[in-house]
Amino acid sequence: MSRSLSECIDQGRGLVPADLVLKHGRVFDLVTGELVQTDVAICGDRIVGTFGTYTGRREIDCRGRILVPGFIDTHLHVESSLVTPFEFDRCVTPRGITTAICDPHEIANVCGLEGIRYFLEASAHLVMDLQVQLSSCVPSTHMETAGAALEAKDLAPLMDHPRVIGLAEFMNFPGVLMKDPGCMAKLEAFRGRHIDGHAPLLRGKDLNGYIAAGIRTEHEATTADEALEKLRKGMRVLIREGSVSKDLHALVSILTERHAPYLCLCTDDRNPLDIAEHGHIDHMIRTAIRLGAPPLAVYRAASLSAAEAFGLKDRGLIAPGRRADIAVLDSLEGCHAALVLAGGVVADDAAFSARSDVEPVARASVKVAEIAPEAFRCPGNRAETPVIGILPGKIITEHLTAEIEPVDGDKRPDPARDLARIAVIERHGKAGGRATGFVRGFGMARGAIASTVCHDHHNLAVVGIDYADMALAANRLRALEGGFAVAAGGEILAELALPVGGLMSLRPFEEVRDALVTLREAARSLGVTLEEPFLQLAFLALPVIPHLKITDRGMVDVDRFEILP
Repeated sequence: MSRSLSECIDQGRGLVPADLVLKHGRVFDLVTGELVQTDVAICGDRIVGTFGTYTGRREIDCRGRILVPGFIDTHLHVESSLVTPFEFDRCVTPRGITTAICDPHEIANVCGLEGIRYFLEASAHLVMDLQVQLSSCVPSTHMETAGAALEAKDLAPLMDHPRVIGLAEFMNFPGVLMKDPGCMAKLEAFRGRHIDGHAPLLRGKDLNGYIAAGIRTEHEATTADEALEKLRKGMRVLIREGSVSKDLHALVSILTERHAPYLCLCTDDRNPLDIAEHGHIDHMIRTAIRLGAPPLAVYRAASLSAAEAFGLKDRGLIAPGRRADIAVLDSLEGCHAALVLAGGVVADDAAFSARSDVEPVARASVKVAEIAPEAFRCPGNRAETPVIGILPGKIITEHLTAEIEPVDGDKRPDPARDLARIAVIERHGKAGGRATGFVRGFGMARGAIASTVCHDHHNLAVVGIDYADMALAANRLRALEGGFAVAAGGEILAELALPVGGLMSLRPFEEVRDALVTLREAARSLGVTLEEPFLQLAFLALPVIPHLKITDRGMVDVDRFEILP
């Protein structure tokens, strides 16, 4: 809802009543750090008046509340919230998240440009402002089979779309350093525009070379030392706290008023169960303050610094001329929103009900034949076997080795040593490849879990102890058009259908949350000890995250950037 400049000026001067006035609250001034008693006048989708008293056609009493700029999630994949953009909007906007910068590379890896266009079309109908980065790595590497491949020429026609910021996380950092032609073409096409980074553990001169390619922001720092090096070299660091990747505790020491202008917050990603239990960016704010970070630094990183890092100059402050993105809170420490405005619209049931919907894409995307238990055998003659070692709370994995003697030509799972079978099966109807290996860290004693959320190629991944249960879970996902399944003793114990690309549900986020509770309990009944086993499983197939991963083409030594023989 925009207004003319003349109306904005007159309402800002107080010559005529404002469209909306938030009365009697205290604004947290992110310039001085003061809490200032003031009305906030809004004309259409813009703030026009602060530091004064105003009358409005509509007035809302904010007495006893604190007003802060709406929060900005600077990096996420909406698909990994397991719901559509519309349900994601309804789930997180009432918590104060008024802008989200998404990379739709999950759906793009399934159906290509069709998936990106779906997000661009959906973004026009949401209450929150969903900004889009164009997916840079579809697929992420040459060592996996995705459902699509996007080159620079495919992305170029979308780069001037009003909701496109730039090029999304450039995960193939070895490709950048080795000047892979496809990588170079994308970097050249977006030269001078925003390019987001993704370079876990990259340091020293290699980091210099990566940044010299024009990459400005990065969310993969997992230690304060790594984050400080990236800050000193001119990057804006996005502190991440997701359902799997949890870096806030490790990085909170650098979240100071000195560093805050160069820091942002991101989730990358949180599912509806985690959001219900803990929160989203609001959870990060509460946690950071509880851990000792100054509130001014935290709220700057959550809004003003984030806006400036991504060139969103129209938001991040409660000030005249800025977008009316405002969260009305109980307290700075509590960060519980009693009221949220996104572009001047109150984020309530009426606003969500008024949205126009967009037809989902990538249905029937699980294109595999029926899977037999024998498909999960792991042949080999040598006892020495590579094992993926899970590090809870991280997507970085260990490259372990275990002695596993083959029996009848098969290296079998060994729950006594926490050695589960892991398998990835190509599901896009292309090469039909499959690979098996071992993973340690699930604690699984029986049964199996399966998922079509499998970064970033999103093939079908299965972890289990019993081959028959692994086949049962995998075949159930064929019938569901994708999703999650838990099997044991020849029965499906729990499931969640994700028919949109095998990634997103068509159900309300509350129903997805409830299904995740059931899935988590079912996984625990198998002995699984991980808090979030399904998304942890998904990241075991991402071959741009050190150190050992698995794709449909085999076990991948990420440090050497090669498939193991």
